[in-house]
Amino acid sequence: MMEDGQDAENGMGSYQEKPRTFPALRTKSTAPFFVRFIYNMDKRVYYLLTAFSLVAMFYVGVRTSSIIVFVFAVCTLSIFFATYLSSWVLAKDEGPPEMVQISDAIRDGAEGFFRTQYGAITNMAVVLAFGILGIYLFRRSTPQQEAAGIDKATSAFITVLSFLLGALCSGIAGYVGMWVSVRANVRVSSAARRSAREALLIAVRAGGFSALIVVGMTVLGVAVLYAVFYVYLNVDSPTGMKATELPLLLVGYGFGASFVALFAQLGGGIYTKAADVGADLVGKVEQGIPEDDPRNPAVIADLVGDNVGDCAARGADLFESIAAEIISAMILGGTMVKRCKLEDASGFILFPLVVHSFDLVVSAIGILSIKNAREVGTKYMEDPMAVLQRGYSVAVVLAVITFGASTRWLLYTEQAPTAWFHFALCGLVGIITAYLFVWISQYYTDYKYEPVRLVALASSTGHGTNIIAGVGLGLESTAMPVLVISVAIVSAYWLGRTSGLVDSKGAPVGGLFGTAIATMGMLSTAAYVLTMDMFGPIADNAGGIVEMSQQPESVRDITDVLDAVGNTTKATTKGFAIGSAALASFLLFSAYMDEVSSFTQISFTEVDIAIPEVFVGGLLGAMLIFVFSAWSCAAVGKTAQEVVNEVRRQFAERPGIMTYQDKPDYGRCVSIVAKASLREMIKPGVLAVISPIIVGVVFRIVGVYTEQPLLGAKAVAGMLMFATVSGILMALFLNTAGGAWDNAKKFIESGALGGKGSEAHKAAVTGDTVGDPFKDTAGPSLHVLIKMLSTITLVMAPLFLES
Repeated sequence: MMEDGQDAENGMGSYQEKPRTFPALRTKSTAPFFVRFIYNMDKRVYYLLTAFSLVAMFYVGVRTSSIIVFVFAVCTLSIFFATYLSSWVLAKDEGPPEMVQISDAIRDGAEGFFRTQYGAITNMAVVLAFGILGIYLFRRSTPQQEAAGIDKATSAFITVLSFLLGALCSGIAGYVGMWVSVRANVRVSSAARRSAREALLIAVRAGGFSALIVVGMTVLGVAVLYAVFYVYLNVDSPTGMKATELPLLLVGYGFGASFVALFAQLGGGIYTKAADVGADLVGKVEQGIPEDDPRNPAVIADLVGDNVGDCAARGADLFESIAAEIISAMILGGTMVKRCKLEDASGFILFPLVVHSFDLVVSAIGILSIKNAREVGTKYMEDPMAVLQRGYSVAVVLAVITFGASTRWLLYTEQAPTAWFHFALCGLVGIITAYLFVWISQYYTDYKYEPVRLVALASSTGHGTNIIAGVGLGLESTAMPVLVISVAIVSAYWLGRTSGLVDSKGAPVGGLFGTAIATMGMLSTAAYVLTMDMFGPIADNAGGIVEMSQQPESVRDITDVLDAVGNTTKATTKGFAIGSAALASFLLFSAYMDEVSSFTQISFTEVDIAIPEVFVGGLLGAMLIFVFSAWSCAAVGKTAQEVVNEVRRQFAERPGIMTYQDKPDYGRCVSIVAKASLREMIKPGVLAVISPIIVGVVFRIVGVYTEQPLLGAKAVAGMLMFATVSGILMALFLNTAGGAWDNAKKFIESGALGGKGSEAHKAAVTGDTVGDPFKDTAGPSLHVLIKMLSTITLVMAPLFLES
């Protein structure tokens, strides 16, 4: 890759003669330290360390449970399979030099921003870790922990270790998502010159690599932490703690994952959408040049943003979703076992790990099933969305079978012989819910269906009617998902309640665990869903590389189809993420009440919103959602203004850019967006972290003076309830409206209503501009936020209780 000015030194001519030459953005290695360390490691040392780690892991697993050994084995095999997928993708050619130069520039920008962003997140995480350590050294312990001889210092260091490990693994998950996307994009572009089917397969398998690594790391991280604590603390020995209490020690892992995911989603979302908005407003609307045109100074920043916003952030996001769901389900399973006095608790506690192990298997089979995509000629193939959905159907069918087998294996008990079947039905409810969420999201965001076409039609009468139609569609789209999730929660609760499991007084106790099983069912194909999500930004980047390297129109036609499908898959997976967040938040809320009961030995099973302080806590929770969304969107707008001004300045001061006689300064736009996004992510992120702590501490103090010992905990519970409800609705609105605006623009660009350059197209670009921060910044950040509020309250619960 050539540095600035090097082309002149080498006599390569003017930009007009070589319009495909792009500058390097790298001044030094931008890969994170641990990546550079692994790259530079001698292979023999690498293999030795890997072998040692595997032996140590399985040794600890054998001392814990045969179930843990099974989980370790499946996760290890899935990582090896993911490595095979990456080798298959990387073996494909990168195309001509002009494609490679663009891809290298995108990679430089993405890795540079990732390193800077995660450096800032690391500093904040370390500060927070010391805060958690201080809190836990002076907090109360549960009677069960005291009976097992676990002092405050041990509990504090375990929680901090869990937090840091969760944060580290979440960061690695984000890096993995970005690592593959910046290497697969150019290979998809190159393959599109030969075959639509090959381009599709590369994009899917690259997304599959990332998805399997992320899910495998999530399950493996929780399993290793559980096994290490099990052995270290002599769990289930006469002098050790009970296995039913162990999941409470893992809450720090979920909080660490949530903390990193929130800031990754915020920073990446601000980056990608500020660059996208700035590029579109000046390039498409003012200058009338195509999307991803090499003359646009913001285009490299836009393509970089796809990787840091959609790939890195989404990897951390799903990592956090699965980790939170696993830990909360383990806590609820342990609580139910205690109340039912079952002899063997391992099956109910470790069931979530087994479900997600099978998720890796069924998703891998679903990914491989896509190789049979039919092709007509060399340039056209069947609808890529139909191909992806066929693979998803394969994964869903296999998930139903493996879920039923898992419940019979782990949840059968003599005390209630039919309970396992009830829980299998709960899982089926979750799987059906996931399928419906994917379908509903597709209906509202795919331009094959009426809603998006109505938004496109509204564009023909102006910018204002486009905005009104998009907002109306987004508001309407909240109804069907809420009805589906409501039916799912109630159905799963009553299936669990009628399972036959009862406490010592004969009262049914399986209701909450039933909802936990439904959440596991919904996430039982999470790896395949993440594959579809990763497919989107990879296809988007491939289209940009094709446009910037000025490939034939037939190649761009293929990447445009893949890009449009990618927009839909991104929207559907966001809908899936919101649905899983709703169920996971319900579980985390229940786990929070269980934890408060464990600390105080006071029953805490319901929250009365008629208590003024609790209602106020709820209002503050709802307010948090709106303020957080406002600050997130405002951050995009503020940063986009800087990009717009810079792009306008370059076009005005260097008119030769439009005639290919002068090079745009891509690096300047990348620098502006990177600095601004890091600056702007702090305020909404800190608001999300400190709000529940302030509410809990303030109302705890009020409770001391009003003789209400659980007032702080109850006010936080009210905050969680209202924030979850309003956050789900707001996220649904933002994600769907943004996706609909985007695909309405794509529909017009396909030739409808006058096509590119028409007045309808300009109005659609305006709608897409409004929708960008909705669907890629505020919306995705919200479903991370509502889960982080729950995980932070699990970790900080002792602060809200009287000493």
